[in-house]
Amino acid sequence: MKITIQTSLNPEQKAAALKMWNTEYPVKMQIPGMEEFDKFLNTLIDPKYYLFIDEMDGIAGWAATLSGPVRSFFIMLSDAYHRKGYGTILLNELKKEGPQLFAWVIDHNNDLKSDGRPYPSPIDFYLKNEFTVNNELRMENEQISAVNILWNAETGQ
Repeated sequence: MKITIQTSLNPEQKAAALKMWNTEYPVKMQIPGMEEFDKFLNTLIDPKYYLFIDEMDGIAGWAATLSGPVRSFFIMLSDAYHRKGYGTILLNELKKEGPQLFAWVIDHNNDLKSDGRPYPSPIDFYLKNEFTVNNELRMENEQISAVNILWNAETGQ
């Protein structure tokens, strides 16, 4: 397993990333096709992509960090790699950018994935990895109900 860091995705990487997005995220957050995915990627400000590559040179996970007042991010792993420490490895690469990371995280288990299984909230994963939850700051819309999380290099939280 290795992590590559780059500022853009080639067409093959985009296809793998879109497939993982639509497989791992809730149905309400799915992106219908490559044209819409390209539009989404083009809205990201100064993205840096982290590709988690498996032994077969396939993408087992990916993440992106984005510029802003606080560096924000999203991260996902293929289900086969969950609960094996790989998410923490990938997240630690993002933390190297410091000094803070900001994200929105689904904090309930009410959404379904495309295969009909519940989408498990990753909130415990982030708490284990030194993030704090700001319950006062929420995102609520048709696609997502999420809480803000923040990691701060100075405090370790």
